[in-house]
Amino acid sequence: MKRATDRLSPGGVTGDGSAVHTGAAVDSARGTSPVTDAFALHLRAQRGLSESTVRAYLGDLEDLAAYARRHGVPELTGVDITVLRGWLASMAAAERSRATLARRGAAVRTFFAWAARTGRVAQDPALRLASARPASHLPTVLDQGSAAALLDTARVRADDGDPVHLRDWAALELLYATGARVGELCGADVDDLDLATRTIRLTGKGDKQRVVPVGELAVEAVEAWLARGRPVLATATSGPALLLGRRGGRADQRQLRQAVHDVSAAAGVSDVAPHALRHSVATHLLEGGSDLRSVQEVLGHASLATTQRYTHVTADRLRASFEQAHPRA
Repeated sequence: MKRATDRLSPGGVTGDGSAVHTGAAVDSARGTSPVTDAFALHLRAQRGLSESTVRAYLGDLEDLAAYARRHGVPELTGVDITVLRGWLASMAAAERSRATLARRGAAVRTFFAWAARTGRVAQDPALRLASARPASHLPTVLDQGSAAALLDTARVRADDGDPVHLRDWAALELLYATGARVGELCGADVDDLDLATRTIRLTGKGDKQRVVPVGELAVEAVEAWLARGRPVLATATSGPALLLGRRGGRADQRQLRQAVHDVSAAAGVSDVAPHALRHSVATHLLEGGSDLRSVQEVLGHASLATTQRYTHVTADRLRASFEQAHPRA
């Protein structure tokens, strides 16, 4: 257990998309329209949303537009509350998850609020759309022994000198040491890492930056990657990316997810995604005595309420331990 916790350190479109386009018929070949293009610009420039969120919102609008066309409404600007409710009801009937329904509801509310504000629709049809709340699931968390086994396996795997294995070791150690989202780590540059102060600068949602401490074992892994792995993979076009793929480009989320799956299998622990390491570091910090505010800063949560869900995990683990060990439980 000590091994795991040692890794932790307590077109004429303006910026708001308000310019001239009025039609909203979707180009079925591209899945876009002038209006959705302007909306995407608004999400990036004014809302500061990540590219993955923008893509998800546009995909939701494309799905709505296809449903509307099947029901005789050729343009998004002609959608009314009846179409919106029918669209969500069709997904509920298809047993789509509550999380999907909640996100798609949020996407159309955001779109139509913007469309009404910029004069693309006379009134917002989503104002009376009921919100679907995602199911509340406690996050998947590795116990400290499993986390240590995972990271020790990544280290042993890197002993073969394969630069990708060295990268994977560094990536897993950084994910656990910092609680970073996988997209944040993929977006990190070499200059974001300060080995002298053992910190890394991460850029999170809404382009908000935070500086997070990095544990000694993660520094060891990163130094090995920078000395023996990155120089082998780097090309003239690699740029400043901290983590690289086998062909020299910036490592992407898919590659790091696969690395976590591969090392999980080799370690014989539960098959987890990178985000489980983020959940695990939060839980282990709280179990070690860190306060909620500190954990919130490490994770980059905008709301303390988001961080508080980890207190339920630690309480459940404490209860399970009590019931297993206490003679009168």
